[in-house]
Amino acid sequence: MSQYLKPSRFAARLNGLIGWLARRGISLAGSADLSVRGRKSGEWRRVPVNPMTFQDGRYLVSARGNSEWVRNLRAAGGGELRVGRRTRPFTAVELPPAETPALLRAYLERWGWEVKSYFGEITAASTDDELLAAAPRHPVFRIAES
Repeated sequence: MSQYLKPSRFAARLNGLIGWLARRGISLAGSADLSVRGRKSGEWRRVPVNPMTFQDGRYLVSARGNSEWVRNLRAAGGGELRVGRRTRPFTAVELPPAETPALLRAYLERWGWEVKSYFGEITAASTDDELLAAAPRHPVFRIAES
């Protein structure tokens, strides 16, 4: 399923501000500035994200779906996360949707207040079957610092 919820003009400006703050060392609710090479241009593209630690790993979840950063990350296989002066290069592997319901639940527990409009009726309290049904619309990547 290929879904992408494009940000409104206000959300795009807010994302720009959140990324700017992260690059200057101010992380709002755990945000970081993601840099990944464009799949067509090869140029670095930036977007704020919420990296999540869950059990034995770190993950990136795309609340908006099959976004540009998701498509670029699939092509590049990695990127960089930055907060302030600390830049952490990483490699990324996309997880199959069947493996992501517990991760989506944890993501929604932490950031549901911020991303609820992108998940519709799905919340951290949703059943495993509901989360599994929503999983193909929200790509998840396991990241490992390189």
